[in-house]
Parts: sequence; C-alpha cells; structure tokens
Amino acid sequence: MNHPLQFRSNGKLLLTGEYLVLRGAKALAVPLNKGQSIEIAESDNDGHPHLLWFAFGPEKLWFKTSFELPSLDIIGTDDRKRSAKLQLILLTLKQLNPSIFDGKYSYNIKTRLDFKPEWGFGSSSTLIANLSRWARVDPYTLLNLSIGGSGYDIACALSDKPLFYQLKSMRPNVQSVEFMPSFHEKLFLVYRGNKQDSGNEILRFNQLSKDIDMETAVQKVSEITDQIALTHTFSGFCDLMDTHESLVADLLQHPPLKTNFPDFQGHIKSLGAWGGDFFLAMSNLSHPEVADYFASKGLQTLFKYKELIF
Repeated sequence: MNHPLQFRSNGKLLLTGEYLVLRGAKALAVPLNKGQSIEIAESDNDGHPHLLWFAFGPEKLWFKTSFELPSLDIIGTDDRKRSAKLQLILLTLKQLNPSIFDGKYSYNIKTRLDFKPEWGFGSSSTLIANLSRWARVDPYTLLNLSIGGSGYDIACALSDKPLFYQLKSMRPNVQSVEFMPSFHEKLFLVYRGNKQDSGNEILRFNQLSKDIDMETAVQKVSEITDQIALTHTFSGFCDLMDTHESLVADLLQHPPLKTNFPDFQGHIKSLGAWGGDFFLAMSNLSHPEVADYFASKGLQTLFKYKELIF
C-alpha cells in the first residue's frame, strides 16, 4: 500500500446573493475555519478491485459505502441516497480523469468533517474540492457536471479569505476582499435546525422567478454586496441586510425570517437556501443574551461570527 494522500478544504457561508448569485449577482461569501479533510489510500486490487468509503463527522462515523471498480457500482451502503449522490460525483470525476478508478488498484478513502453534516457548511463542496485536487481536474467542471450549483462554495473551499463571487458568462469570477467588520462582536450565526436541499430550492426559485424583473434584482443585490463590504457602521450594515432580506423575500413570495422572531432585539438575515441551515443575527445585545433568546426558541446552536470566520 502506498502512503495515503491527504487534502483539506474550507467550509462556506454566503452572506449576500443567495439564489440571485445563480443569475449573475455579485455575492459576498466567507470561507470557514471548519472544513473537511480526505485521506486516500491506494492498494493492490487482489483480483477484486473496490473502493471503501468512510465518512466521519466531528464525533463519529456518519456514512459508509463501498463500490466495485472500475464500474463504480454500489456494493453496500448504510444510506442509499447518499451513496447515489457520491456515485454521481465519482463517475463524473472518472469521466474527467479516466486514469483513476480504472480497476488497477483498490482504494480506502476516509473523509473527516469539522462540523456536523446537517449544518450546511459545505460537506459536498469541500468533498468536490478535495477530490479535484487529488484527481487534478477543475473543481467547477466537476461541480457543474455532477450536482450543479453556482460554485461560490467551491471558491470558498479553495480560499482562506472572504471573497466576491460572480458568474460572468457562466464562468466564476473570484476576487479576494478584506471583510472583518469592526462590529463583528455584534454578529452571530444561529442554526435553524433544518438542512435544506439546495437543488430543490433552486428549482423552486426558478419556477417563481419566471415573471420577475431579474435584471433589476441582480443589479440591486450586486450594489448591496459592494456597499456591505465598504460599510463601517453597524447600523448601516443592518440596514443593507434588511434591504437584501426584503428583496429576496419578495422574490420567493416568503416572509422575512425576522417575522418568526418579532420580539428579537436586533436584525435577522437568512443565509443560503431559505428555511434551513444558519442565519445571521445582528444585535447590540451581549453574546449570552442572544444565546439565551434563541435557546428559549429551541435553537441551541449559536456561534459568534469570529468563531467561524478566518
């Protein structure tokens, strides 16, 4: 057995541009100090080439499966749906680099998440970034040909600085930006408790957006993104986030998330696919006060902004 190869990529959060980043809006995204690592061990195939896959979370094994090589047919799994998604990614990877999984060797692959898989911090994007590094293929191409998406999460996986992300002619334009607000102690990330299926949310958005002036909406969000990166005041930041939340709420025909917490002393902005994952809470209250408020609503997982962001 050869010495195992190891790679690591960062998780992600999208602060502005959810949904509209798919239509060319400029988005502000931040890589997280929590990510995913992968260890790939290659061995002689002993006449029955196979791939064993073990996915570990921060506390325990959360998924395992095995594939026959070179076909990548599923041999066994404890989660058929996850195995099928992984199979699609691996088949696409093999299509982009036919020299891997060709049956000459067997593989033992272990992945390790720094975060709970249901948090929506990028378990798929960090995996795609890691596999792309190993197979030496373009990660955006692997994403587009397998599970799809805007690609901002791939940009975060490969970066250790906040970034502007924009699709131009369907190709990613990535620009590093300095973004650690002086008021970051007033920013909190709260887990809502429902991981959303991004693919389903995108389909829903595409249906709703057929009769919308998308060009104007994209322009407005792009302007908000630029302004947020430049603002130095907490009140100005909150006003811009409120405007963004209202704009997307109108597009989705869905009330702003703050209506679920009308007595919260502060502002709230949805992040990523609405209805699940994390949201941003902005408040002059202390960290314990904010944590106590959301705990009283049944939301126990809360981070200070600086705890997660580089």
